[in-house]
Amino acid sequence: MAYEFIAYEKRDRVAYLKMNRPEVRNALHPPAHAEMAAALDDFAAAPDCWVAVITGEGEKAFSAGNDLKYSAQHQGEALAMPKSGFGGMSSRYDLFKPVIAAVNGFALGGGFEIVLSCDIVIAAEHATLGLPEPRVGLAALAGGMQRLPRLIPEKVALGMLLTGVPITAQRGYELGLVNEVVAATDLMSAAERWAGKICECSPTSVRASKQVALQSAGMPLEDAVAKKYPLVGDLLRSEDMREGIMAFAEKRKPQWKGK
Repeated sequence: MAYEFIAYEKRDRVAYLKMNRPEVRNALHPPAHAEMAAALDDFAAAPDCWVAVITGEGEKAFSAGNDLKYSAQHQGEALAMPKSGFGGMSSRYDLFKPVIAAVNGFALGGGFEIVLSCDIVIAAEHATLGLPEPRVGLAALAGGMQRLPRLIPEKVALGMLLTGVPITAQRGYELGLVNEVVAATDLMSAAERWAGKICECSPTSVRASKQVALQSAGMPLEDAVAKKYPLVGDLLRSEDMREGIMAFAEKRKPQWKGK
C-alpha cells in the first residue's frame, strides 16, 4: 500500500509508524486513520516484526488529535473511522505485540488517546499530554475517558478530563503515564533502546505476558490467575520455550523464532 499521510517502514524486527501531516500538527482525518489502520494491520500480521514504534513528524507535535478543520469542512457527511479506532489504534484490543509511543511534542485529544493505547511511552522533555475536547464542545470518545482513570489516580484524571488542561511530560512520568522522559534529540534512540530490550526476549513470551496483563485487569486476583489465556497455551507448546531452556542450560544466547 502507498502511504500519503503517514510514513511506515519495518527494519530489524521493529515497525515504525510516523504520522506525517506536520502542516496540521499531525492531526488525523479519515484517510490518515485508514492508513494508520492498514499499517498496524500489516504489523500485526508480520511474523518477523515484533515491536512497533509510533511517532509524529517534526518537533512540535506527536498528534493534535482529530482534524477539526477537516471535520468542519465536511460537516454533515459521514466521516469514516476504522474498526480499530482512532489512528487505527484506540479500539485495537487484539494486538498483543508491544507498541511504543515516542511522543515528540504535544499529544492532545485523539493523539493522547493513541498514546494511552500504547504499552510503553517515551516522551521528549517538551511534550505535553492532554484531553482538551471539552474546550471545543467535544469529549474524549476514543477511550480517553475510560483509560485515563484506570491509569492514574481518579481525582487527577478527573482534573484533566473536566478542565481540558494538559500536563507536561515530566508530570506524566510522575503519574506513571510515561516510562521515560528524554531530550528531544534522544527520543528515537530511546524508543529503539526499549524496542531492542523487548526483542531480546522471546516474542512468544512477550505476547503472552501482554495478553495476561490486559485481559486480567480489574479481575479479582484468584480469578485472574485461574483464567485461561490462549497465548499462554501457545507459549507452553512453543519452540521458543524449549529454546530458552536449552540456551540457559548451554550458557548461550537464545535464538528466538516467535513460534
